[in-house]
This record gives sequence, C-alpha cells and structure tokens, in this order.
Amino acid sequence: MSESSVHTSLAPERATPATGEPTGPVRHDHPTPVLGALGLFTVLLGAALPLIDFFIVNVALPTIDRDLDAGPAMLELVVAGYGLAYAVLLVLGGRLGDMVGRRRLFLIGMAAFGITSLACGLAPDAWTLVGARVAQGAAAALMLPQVLATIQAATRGPRRARAMSLYGATAGLSMVAGQILGGVLVAAAPMSSVFGESAGWRSVFLVNVPVAVVGLILAARAVPETRSDRPAPVDVPGTLLLALSLVTLLAPLTEGRAAGWPLWTWVSLALFPFSAYAFYRVERRADRLGRVPLVPPSLLRLESLRRGLALVVPFSIGFGGFMFVIAVALQQGLRLGPAAAGLSLAPMALAFFGASLAGPRLVRRYGTRVVTAGGLIQAVGIVVLALTAHVAWQGLSPWGLLPGVAIAGLGQGLQLPVLFRIVLSDVPPEKAGVGGGVMTTTQQAALALGVATLGTLFLALAPGLGMRDALVVTLLVQLAAVALTVGLSLRLPRTVA
Repeated sequence: MSESSVHTSLAPERATPATGEPTGPVRHDHPTPVLGALGLFTVLLGAALPLIDFFIVNVALPTIDRDLDAGPAMLELVVAGYGLAYAVLLVLGGRLGDMVGRRRLFLIGMAAFGITSLACGLAPDAWTLVGARVAQGAAAALMLPQVLATIQAATRGPRRARAMSLYGATAGLSMVAGQILGGVLVAAAPMSSVFGESAGWRSVFLVNVPVAVVGLILAARAVPETRSDRPAPVDVPGTLLLALSLVTLLAPLTEGRAAGWPLWTWVSLALFPFSAYAFYRVERRADRLGRVPLVPPSLLRLESLRRGLALVVPFSIGFGGFMFVIAVALQQGLRLGPAAAGLSLAPMALAFFGASLAGPRLVRRYGTRVVTAGGLIQAVGIVVLALTAHVAWQGLSPWGLLPGVAIAGLGQGLQLPVLFRIVLSDVPPEKAGVGGGVMTTTQQAALALGVATLGTLFLALAPGLGMRDALVVTLLVQLAAVALTVGLSLRLPRTVA
C-alpha cells in the first residue's frame, strides 16, 4: 500500500466530499470518520488475534495433555469451548457495536481478550483452562465484528477495496500463522522456575497479553468511533435460538468421538434442525412485524452476501479441518516436534500472503473468476499433498511438503480475501455490524465444523488405516469441498463492487 493511498497520521482523518481522501484529524465521534493507516493496522491486529488463538493450540495440545492430565475429551473442550463461545456471540457482538459504538466495543473486547488470555496462561488445571477459553472466545466475539463494521463505515471506494483485501489476507494468514507461532512458542519457551515444563503451552496464551496492551493504546489514538444511525435493540429470542442452534450442532460433533458418542450427542443432533427452524421463523416474524431481528432476512436477500456465504462455508470447513488434521498427522504420524510441525506450514502462509496482495489488481482485471482460478489452484495443491503423503510417507520432511502446501496456500489466497469483499459489497453502512457479524459467524462456525467433521473422520480412520492413508482419505474429502467452491464460484457476479 503506497503513501498516497493511505495517510499515515496517528489520528483518524476527515474525508473531503469530492474525493473521499483524508485531509486532517477528526474527533473520534465525527459523523464521517475515515480510517487512517494506523487505525487500519490496529483493527487488523484485532482481527488477527481471535483467529490466531483458534489455531494456536493445535500444536500445543500434546503438551497440555501431559502437563494437566487432560485426556482426549477435555482437550476437545479446550478447542471447542473457545470456538463455540466465539461463534455463538459474534452476531450479538456486531449488534452491540452498532448500538453503543464500534470503537468502544473494540476496546472492551481487546481488554477482555488480554485478561482472559492471562487466565488461560495461568490456569492450574484443565477445567480452569476450559472456562478461561470459553471466556476468551466471548471476548473475541465482542472485538472481531467491530473490525469489519469499522472498515465498512469509515472507508469508501478504492480505500475500502484495499482495506477489505488486507482484512482477507490478515484472516487467512492468521489461521496459518497461529499454528506456526504455536509450534515455535511451545518448542522455544524457556523452562522457567515458575512454570517448569508447562512454560511452552502457557506461552501460546501469555503472548497475547502485551499484544492486547499495545492494541488498546493504538485503538485509543487511531480508531474512529462509528455506530449505526438507527441502532436496534438486542433481539433476545433470536440470540438465544441462534446460540441453541450452533451449540446443538457443534458441541456433539466436536465432543462425540472423544466422549464415545453418548446419548446426549444424538439427542443434541436431533434437536438441531428444530432449533434452526425455530430461529428462522422467529427472525422472519420479527421482520414482518417491523422489528429488527438479529439476522434480518432482508440482509440475506442480498445476492452478493448470499452467494458469497455459500462459498465461505465449504472453503472454511476444508480449511479448518486441514489445519487440525495436518497438525496431528505431522506430530503423531511423522513424529515431528511442535516447531517443525508448525514451520512446515510457512510456505502456505507466504504463498497466501503473496496471492492476497495481488488479489485486488487481479480482481480489477478478471473479476470474480479469480475465485474460480484460486479454487482450481488449491485443488492442485491438495492433490500434490495427497500424492506426496501416499508415495513418500516414511521419512517425509517439511521440505517434502513444501510444493503441496505452497500451491494450496496460493489458491486459498486468491479466494478468501475476494470472498470477504463479495459478501459485504452491498451491505449498507448502517448494517455494517450485523453484516460483519453474520459473515464472521458463518466463517467461524464452518471452521469449527471442519475441525469436528474432518478431524473426526481422520481420527476414526487412523487406527485401522494408519496415519498415512487416513490423511490421504481426509485430503480427498477436502478436495470434494474445494470442487464445490469452484462450482459455486461460477454463479458469482462477474464484478466486485
């Protein structure tokens, strides 16, 4: 991003009516605030933290198990507790930001995220860690929706396109970087006299604390305040039914295998379609009566949002499942250490970042066919990974994985940032918080669903087939999800607003 495209003053900036370019500092509550470069960096930092922490524990789970004697079911809760609280409360977080101010909610969420990260890092036992992870997910749900809403409300034109591309790049990079950072921290953390051998896994949470402090300082200086002109009250029935729908689906799928599929998991899955239908009916009735539901059906009638979300779901299911499965396969199958397992994904992160930076220019020239091309490239990467695992499993090193993960990362980087732009391209600014909440909830729920479904498939196949063949089968299932995204991408509008 050039100096001419985004000003770098520490304060938010005022846009001129003619050009939309910033001319000088404004108050945080100015009716037409503009997000400057430092403000954009700050909100993107807030977007990165929750996604990093969803994946950072994947490579730390074995050391958590040894140190806290957690067991498989408890380890699943460490992952699922965060993901469930995060997914359930995201739309509500967006609505609250519309009501009380997005900058204010961002600051509250960032502070809460730092405090709950400290609680995770100091947890004396497994149950305390699970409780702190649930609270950490709730804090993330307050913070993350404000990022997209602020970008939507405080940028316009080419500046918004660049900001959305950077948001997409940040989201994808954070998911890969979380696993890389987790592996490095677990391996490199010093064995302190206070924490002993647990210093490694505790560091993956404690590292958030100074980052949150820096984020709070920057947000207070550089993020403009925005809110909806017509904020709606909280939709309590809709919020409760959405929470019930997500919990009845994700909790049994995540915990079922480790718990031995007890009766409650089947009862919960049976309740899911009824709770989802009840949520739809309550929201439609509220809309018909002139109220403002949690997820307005009118928002879902936007073609760009509806078709974009249809691609975000299979993409995120495959991405979330892959990141979990590859962490287990590399550590338990190939016996790589946490640092080597994490750094094996570095080529994916670099390729994703490069593709994300090229995305805006490619979209201007080729439109949404960039998403189709990205899906095809990702499919090639997955096929290369599957063939590599099948042919050269014994003695397979991170260097052997490089071609497959790099090609897959390149394809993913051409898809995700563009999909985010498509989903939010037609959402009106006054509904920016709700639109951002709907998109991030869909993405987060799909990521958790990917971990639950592809992770369960892999772990169920591994005892009988072995790690190699279980990984190959899981990659082929992910390939089917990629094929679905390629097919759906052909139905996208050719241009992106």
